[in-house]
Amino acid sequence: MRCKRIGAGAALAAGALAVTGLAFAPAALAVTPQTATISADCGSFGSGEATLTATQNGTAATLTVKSSAITAPIALGEDSITSALTLVKSGGGTVDFTGTENPAMAAGAPVEVGPLSGTVASGDSLDAFGGSLRMTVFGITITCTASGPQSPGPFVFD
Repeated sequence: MRCKRIGAGAALAAGALAVTGLAFAPAALAVTPQTATISADCGSFGSGEATLTATQNGTAATLTVKSSAITAPIALGEDSITSALTLVKSGGGTVDFTGTENPAMAAGAPVEVGPLSGTVASGDSLDAFGGSLRMTVFGITITCTASGPQSPGPFVFD
């Protein structure tokens, strides 16, 4: 009987410690907003609205770019585009997000690249306006720029 009480007491104490640990655990880092839109101009490859989606895990961040207005000029295989997205910091400077990830796309399909990886600092405020997206496909580089600030506003990282 005494062993059962000690075991139950130990289980209750362990549960209380776990709950206390969760209460004092640091909050998960987040970027706000998580999605933003820009009006992108990719020259002869198209122009129109593009959506940027951001995630953050500590100082590591990723961005994905999708646009139904900008289309693949030819069929492209998975992970066949080398991309570099440069965002502008509000206090000056830039942050680059790079990678070779993309889904397979048929000719004329909406363009999607990412997630592209980069490093951010707490408090970084980043906007696509003034930066660029460079995509290299079969040795041809396509450069897209934003014609104005992203909406609803810059990405702010915790």
